[in-house]
Amino acid sequence: MSDPPRRALVASPTPSAQTAMRDLADADDWVGFEDADLVVALGGDGFMLQTLHAMLARRRPAVPVFGMNLGTVGFLMNDWRRHGLAERLLHAREFRISPLAIAVTGMDGRVHQLPAINEVSLLRETRQTAKLEVTVNDRVVMPELACDGILVATPAGSTAYNLSAQGPILPLGSALLALTPISPFRPRRWRGAILPDKARISLRVLNPAKRPVSAVADDNEVRDISRVDVSVDRARQLTLLFDPEHALDDRITMEQFIA
Repeated sequence: MSDPPRRALVASPTPSAQTAMRDLADADDWVGFEDADLVVALGGDGFMLQTLHAMLARRRPAVPVFGMNLGTVGFLMNDWRRHGLAERLLHAREFRISPLAIAVTGMDGRVHQLPAINEVSLLRETRQTAKLEVTVNDRVVMPELACDGILVATPAGSTAYNLSAQGPILPLGSALLALTPISPFRPRRWRGAILPDKARISLRVLNPAKRPVSAVADDNEVRDISRVDVSVDRARQLTLLFDPEHALDDRITMEQFIA
């Protein structure tokens, strides 16, 4: 019989998450994050993203994460319950996601390699409208987009900033990306595109000295950029665990019916 998975318990610094962490202190023989075969994360969606980014930076291969919501929305989390954790983990449903691989080139020529789980967004830094050139698979599809910004969202991130910017909700497993403008001015009626996740997307800043733009990959920002190249990093996968009755793909489907 194989040994049971070694589990780590991590929590947001908020009082509610820290209280829950103390409540679960005796629920398992917890190990450190680097040594775990499975991670239980207590907090909200922001803390889940933080945990998943830590998973990408982990020296050992990524392992599944089971989140319990002690934040506000908890879209990426399961319900918080103090009892029955071992049984829930035994029956949890796996869902795998691949992050975006983002190469951000600054005006100084430096290239920053960043991952993103939800989205990468380009945002104007001043009152000047951003002007961007959009390229898909080495073909310029929009020579000039005047806007406050633009974002590329994964299905897991399509209900976050992307949805607030009037972008489409993408079902998990759809193998799609959302390319969504933020307050577009010209062409004013362009509302974005849905692209296969095999697409290579390049966003070039036109006249970056006069119209500076920053790039934000989840919560990592690079200012004064000249170009962003985006693709799905298929070599890296993250695994989220959900209660069978509260799976992420079901939640994304139901978001489409919320007025």
